[in-house]
Amino acid sequence: MPEDGAEHDAIAARAAAHRLEIFGAFHPDPGDGAPPGIATLLLLGPAGPGFWPHVTGQREFTDGAPDPLDRWSRRVIGRMACDLGGKALFPFAGPPWHPFIAWAKRSGRAWESPVRFLVHDTAGLMVSYRGAIGLRRRIALPPPPGAPPCATCARPCLTLCPVGALTAGGYDTTACHGFLDTVEGRDCMTRGCAVRRACPVSRTYGRVPEQSAYHMSRFHR
Repeated sequence: MPEDGAEHDAIAARAAAHRLEIFGAFHPDPGDGAPPGIATLLLLGPAGPGFWPHVTGQREFTDGAPDPLDRWSRRVIGRMACDLGGKALFPFAGPPWHPFIAWAKRSGRAWESPVRFLVHDTAGLMVSYRGAIGLRRRIALPPPPGAPPCATCARPCLTLCPVGALTAGGYDTTACHGFLDTVEGRDCMTRGCAVRRACPVSRTYGRVPEQSAYHMSRFHR
């Protein structure tokens, strides 16, 4: 198959029909932790802002069973992978756990931010991965963007945590969870982490507050 990028674009179009986006891709080396025989790995994340209205209208969100988002991801990404002759991989399916953070960095489109969380070139600190598709064939991939967005950023993430739980020194989960139990913490619970929202790239991503509130409810329970 010619190395012209057409297959990557066709997969991106398939993903877009489900309000998903290719958040990075690479050709794994033996030490990258990809399953044996995988020649191309494509990481899929929510395409904001249309993702949440789309996914919450799917059957997994109306059947009353637990973990609707993960079940939707398994169904949709699993079907895509099957149609492409590939293998579906998920960050929530373990143990053993697939190294999604390492894969994100390996893609050249995500980096460690000043507060240690991943930051993505288009999703900022709101980046999340619903799954990945491993192909046994090598396809042409677009070049990664290069420098991380933090290189030219004023880095508001370092100062805007209401309780100083997120700093360059690490993440104080106890302080974070304690704050979320307070009246003041309702802002983070209903609109998403203040630090993640402070990222200039996050602001352009278009993730709706309802999606952030869902993830916060799963994180703080």
